[in-house]
Amino acid sequence: MTLLLKGGTVVASEHSGNGVKNDVLIKDSVIKEIGENLEISSDTQIIDCTGLTILPGIFDMHVHLRDPGQTYKEDLQSGTNAAATGGVTGLLCMPNTTPVIDTPETVQNIIERSYNKKLKSKIYVCGAITHSLKGEKLTDFAVLKKAGAIAISDDGMPVVSDDFMSKAMQNAKTEGLAIISHCEPENEMTAREVRLAKELGVPVHIAHVSTKVALSSIQTAISEGAKITYEIAPHHFTLTKTDCVDADYKMNPPLREPEDVQAMLQTLISGEADCIASDHAPHSPEEKQSSEPPNGVLGLETLLPITLTRLFHKDNVSLERIVELLCVNPRKILGISGGTIKVGETADLAIVDLNQSWIVNPDKLQSKSRNTCFKGMELKGKIKYTVLDGKVVYKDG
Repeated sequence: MTLLLKGGTVVASEHSGNGVKNDVLIKDSVIKEIGENLEISSDTQIIDCTGLTILPGIFDMHVHLRDPGQTYKEDLQSGTNAAATGGVTGLLCMPNTTPVIDTPETVQNIIERSYNKKLKSKIYVCGAITHSLKGEKLTDFAVLKKAGAIAISDDGMPVVSDDFMSKAMQNAKTEGLAIISHCEPENEMTAREVRLAKELGVPVHIAHVSTKVALSSIQTAISEGAKITYEIAPHHFTLTKTDCVDADYKMNPPLREPEDVQAMLQTLISGEADCIASDHAPHSPEEKQSSEPPNGVLGLETLLPITLTRLFHKDNVSLERIVELLCVNPRKILGISGGTIKVGETADLAIVDLNQSWIVNPDKLQSKSRNTCFKGMELKGKIKYTVLDGKVVYKDG
């Protein structure tokens, strides 16, 4: 199959001739040519990208697909449908499923099912640090990696023991796995993780940073040579605790004070933050309407639009910087290829109308769940097409 993206503005990285209107010719899943007036065969599919921007496919490194075991909330199909709608061509699924992703069999099961040609995004697997996320016994990192896991985390149930976390960090480095820490309580756990990373000389990635205090701990440690990367979720740089009106705004970490939100914005704008990740966490309406609603909000479909609305349109953050935050750095942290647009690269792309405004309607989302904290919000920036392995897997409308 040959596909021509005609007349779009290509934005990949600061070294790739950004902002130039070009055609992108794709054949057999690979970008073959970038330029003007490219020669094509009579059977080439043409997409008119006039007025649109062509970005690398987004990689969301913090996603709860709820599969296996909680598929009434989300499954591989609905999750990747939501991903494609948001221009997300790759994602890392978290291990707090039923059963927990703590055995090679569970890792392999997800990977084998991800080969389904109907799935609309590439799924990568994050295994658990400890068995059943109980913090009592480390999993076999080497076995999980051999089965296909590329990262480890005790998502939602942080490792309490300093000794266990120290061993986990060292084992992860030995096996070449990214280790992701979900710091709850955030300030105390972040201080512990950055201390261990500095003492041991090993890398660690801090998920969903949301407080000024935690951010300060990270930045200080980085300045002292610690190998730390970190992500920020869209709700933590756009909403404050006063915006919380019902359970659809209930997540962990919770929405914070205005000064925390400002700190998150500043580190994104300044170029210090490594990436933005959605922490996509679907829950059924019945759960969210219960007397004790669970933490978690949707995020795959609004990840790029929220980022464009706030950072690009309001704070004048460049598209090149946004590509780093959403496409390049997540893949780099996890040690996987992609995130750019150049000849020879796999054609995983997001084609966007930067100026189209739309209202977030929960009932029109592709996720099985409806718990978005951006419901009713007007966003500026709309995915028009998502291309995965050279094939259009999403078209707006």
